[in-house]
Amino acid sequence: MKVNAAIFDLDGTLIDNNSYHLQSWLQYLKDMNRQMSEEEYKANVNGRTNKDVIEYIYQRKMDDEEAMKYAHEKEAIYRQLYAPYIKPVAGLLELLEKLRSLSIPMAIATSGIQVNIDFLFEHIPIRSYFDVIVNSAHISKGKPDPEIYIKTAELLKVSPAECLVFEDAVVGINSAKAAGMKVVGVLTTHKAEELSGADILIKDFSELVAEENSFEQVTSGL
Repeated sequence: MKVNAAIFDLDGTLIDNNSYHLQSWLQYLKDMNRQMSEEEYKANVNGRTNKDVIEYIYQRKMDDEEAMKYAHEKEAIYRQLYAPYIKPVAGLLELLEKLRSLSIPMAIATSGIQVNIDFLFEHIPIRSYFDVIVNSAHISKGKPDPEIYIKTAELLKVSPAECLVFEDAVVGINSAKAAGMKVVGVLTTHKAEELSGADILIKDFSELVAEENSFEQVTSGL
């Protein structure tokens, strides 16, 4: 495969933060006297938009304003919990530099909200690497619908078939594959067998930068 664009999910991909999202949901749900297991988080929360998750938790449809009111409460808890520990997934900074050296445009396609994207960039200054950033406010259907990846490819002005996606979530992989893209599954959140829909699997980005030509070698067989 000739990679003409690289698209990154954010949560669990750029940063290994899903355990903190689970903790923040548990803290948020305390007042509702409700629990959430790791299995429930993986199946119904990870990779999905806040609106979809809030509607799942409250078991009813909401307009955007009501859903985001609840979501912002939860996300404030998340940022407070995670701020002392935030760091990039191993090898990320080196991979971003590698892609830049190859003149491959990069984008973020996240189910998250803008304030969490800003939070990431405040702690890890990588904004300049990305030509396009698409978040949940820019789409009408969340992952696993392919809308977010199709839109990102359009903004990058590349064909979906030329895009390589990095994802940690099952719904994200399904979204990117439905858009016609190749996917690298990042094993921060799920076990390898759970991400069988990905074209290749990596523990973290260090596998793609271990040697000078690691990225080219890994992607050549896609």
